[in-house]
Amino acid sequence: MKLKALARLLLVLTPILSGCKGFWDVPSGSGGGGTGSASGFFYVLNQQTAQVTGFSFAASSTTLTAVSGSPYSLSAAPVAAAMSPNGGFLYVSTAAGIFAYGVNATTGALTLLNNATAISSDAAFAMVVDSSGSWLIEAVSGLGTVAAIPLDPTTGVLLTGGTEKLVNLPSGSASVVRLATTPSAAANPYVFAAMQTSGLAVIAFNSASSGNPFGTVQTIKPKNSGGGDTTVAVDLTSPVLYVGETLAYSANTSNPGGVRMFTYGANFAFSEVSGSPYSTGGLGPSAILRTSSYVYVANKTVSGSSDGNITAFAINTSGGTATGLTAVTSGTISAGVSTIGLAEDSTGTYILAVNNSGSPDLNAYTIGTTGALTSYATGSTGTDPTEPVAIVGP
Repeated sequence: MKLKALARLLLVLTPILSGCKGFWDVPSGSGGGGTGSASGFFYVLNQQTAQVTGFSFAASSTTLTAVSGSPYSLSAAPVAAAMSPNGGFLYVSTAAGIFAYGVNATTGALTLLNNATAISSDAAFAMVVDSSGSWLIEAVSGLGTVAAIPLDPTTGVLLTGGTEKLVNLPSGSASVVRLATTPSAAANPYVFAAMQTSGLAVIAFNSASSGNPFGTVQTIKPKNSGGGDTTVAVDLTSPVLYVGETLAYSANTSNPGGVRMFTYGANFAFSEVSGSPYSTGGLGPSAILRTSSYVYVANKTVSGSSDGNITAFAINTSGGTATGLTAVTSGTISAGVSTIGLAEDSTGTYILAVNNSGSPDLNAYTIGTTGALTSYATGSTGTDPTEPVAIVGP
């Protein structure tokens, strides 16, 4: 399969910025508008132009500000990105390998590390940094493995003397299109790999290991025959897992994509919650974003339309633990074509979405009091066609 086609399977995480006048096009009479206090740096991968573009919301205003030096040129087309938990390092996978960047905490400017050479020759199609910042976990399409690259959390590059560790996925597994890890407070740490029709690989993980951090692997199969896992995310505060799946919500025959919700514990104790799966209003989920109070699921495509969409869910809780989801009233909103990535600004004011096939490249939404999104602005991520493939935020 061609690189471009494979990259579109990704559910990646990063916004991109052109820095041009008129980058934002605020809809007339858009009814919404943020508080003007949004902040934080965002980075988008543009595959067509082989660039990383960065931007921020200026403090106490709604102005989009270009990060110093942006856009940053890459030696080859990018396919995936990941950011360290402390926001200090950005990792960009390209057809020429994985490169590490330092992030200036004040300006957001990027500095290419490791003497401008790749920290790995892998062209990873999915990446995530573990909660300790000590491992860059990645997967290359078609290899049937997940790899862990040991990092020095203080420098962001390969740990001196460290070597890449591997774990084998179940025989015959499809390519990994998304990775996630449990948060730092998790009593039972795992790595999750969405493997399309092969389901979800659950991998025991020990970040403190001086050897191979990977342990036993088990698999959660798709809900319905022919379905496939396309994205995965973990809850911020509860031992809860969200899995985006095609054909998961069979009651909705025109838009059968859904999100499944599981609780998890020690020794691979996974249990699907009552009411799961939940309809996401599209053909197949492509990104999941868990905020402090809501879960947002993007679909690349909606039946009868070339556009994608985003559906909002309120999180039901009991005793401080997430127990289920409730679709937000009027909580589904249209996005651009092939919506593949979501990010939230650091104040919880805006949700950003990137669309691989444009129309527009980037949507910005304000979060209402019920969790429903309101269109706030649209923008280009560069000189079109840019084909953004990932958005990473704070």
